Amino acid sequence: MMESIHSESQARRAAKRVGLQARKSRWRDNSIDNLGGFQIIDPMRNRIVAAEKFNFTADDVIEFCADYGKRV
Repeated sequence: MMESIHSESQARRAAKRVGLQARKSRWRDNSIDNLGGFQIIDPMRNRIVAAEKFNFTADDVIEFCADYGKRV
């Protein structure tokens, strides 16, 4: 996984600003279903919006939330 230039807290704040939640995997070993990064959750519907396999970096979260905020 590529190193992110943004912090985990910046990613969580970006998600919160658009009404989503950025959840970071705490799994230490990579697996097919858990790549150790972030997942985006819609807390009102309790469903995964993006990165089902925890494959987003903090940068990916911020970019996704910026685009999501324009659509909503």
